[in-house]
Amino acid sequence: MATERKSADHRDSQLARLCAALALDKKANRPVILDLSELNGPAVYFLICSGESEPQLKAIAEAIVSGLRDRHGIRAIATDGRNTSHWIVLDYGSLLVHIMREDKRAFYNLEKLWSDAKTVAI
Repeated sequence: MATERKSADHRDSQLARLCAALALDKKANRPVILDLSELNGPAVYFLICSGESEPQLKAIAEAIVSGLRDRHGIRAIATDGRNTSHWIVLDYGSLLVHIMREDKRAFYNLEKLWSDAKTVAI
């Protein structure tokens, strides 16, 4: 059982890193991966990144969605925020990807809200 959990943890962290790389390909700002596994959070990992404009936010989201789907066969369980584009959330079960405009990221400050989480190197 412990081996299965360790394998799932590795897979989840690799998924978060892959999403960060895809976001960086679209010039996402300040990507941060938070490990929530010890905090009873809504997911095991958060990837938080931001962009300067609505088109950039949509481009980052599309790069992640299509990159995971086309190259790895991984589909999001749900997406939210595409119409408003100030904050897009991609739900991959164990990973929630938050793509936010800079002003929304500063206002909601998820990094501070989840400050007890470990930061994972990208």
